[in-house]
Amino acid sequence: MIVIKSSAEIAIMRVAGSILAAVLEEIKNLVHPGITTGELDKKAEILTRKYNAIPAFKGYHGFPASLCTSVNDEVVHGIPGNRILKSGDIIGLDFGVIYKNFYADSAVTLPVGDVEPEVERLLTVTNEALFKGISKARVGNRLYDISRAIQEHVESNGFSVVRDFVGHGIGRQMHEAPQIPNFVGNDYNPRLKSGMTLAIEPMVNCGDYRVDIDPFDNWTVRTIDRKFSAHFEHTVAITDGEPEILTILRPEILPEVN
Repeated sequence: MIVIKSSAEIAIMRVAGSILAAVLEEIKNLVHPGITTGELDKKAEILTRKYNAIPAFKGYHGFPASLCTSVNDEVVHGIPGNRILKSGDIIGLDFGVIYKNFYADSAVTLPVGDVEPEVERLLTVTNEALFKGISKARVGNRLYDISRAIQEHVESNGFSVVRDFVGHGIGRQMHEAPQIPNFVGNDYNPRLKSGMTLAIEPMVNCGDYRVDIDPFDNWTVRTIDRKFSAHFEHTVAITDGEPEILTILRPEILPEVN
């Protein structure tokens, strides 16, 4: 069942999203050759707790960290640790927070130093696909209007969309109905209604769309051909007008830092 949020609930999610955006902005500024993924994770947790929020991923189904750090051919769910970033890498930063029992979820993929032109294009196209999907998150459209906008943009640029992992509804739970594929399926395709809150998140590969899961940590998702992958995400509220991105920084509503 898709849970419709009240204006008061969306107001709380707006604060959660702003906290997330503030933390992610600071983490983005730390990304450079020589830093470890573990250092980024520790900083994200410290900053989140200063806002009296909770890192949403830590302990979620046993995930061992606060921040997902997916490097190069890692699509999602990369576990931070001792890995040192180097020039030419890309890193996906996927982060979630809980504030007053509501979740927010967002992701961005960044270049580390200088990257190859095709890799830069991958990042650009994936980010563009996210916003093309968001533009379809309107009352009266169907779910697959979001999916179609993402898929068409990605594939017209010669990349592929991951099929095994998708976006999702979000609210009092991290993962709520509906699932939001980045490709057009032939099953559940509901009308979009005001009050829906969705985590829209294209995951885009340079090569084959297929992925596998690391057999050692049972978390890290990699491209099957080991080519680079990018991931961008926002939490979005469907309104009676324009879709509202909740995971953007609004300094005026941020809680005071402890």
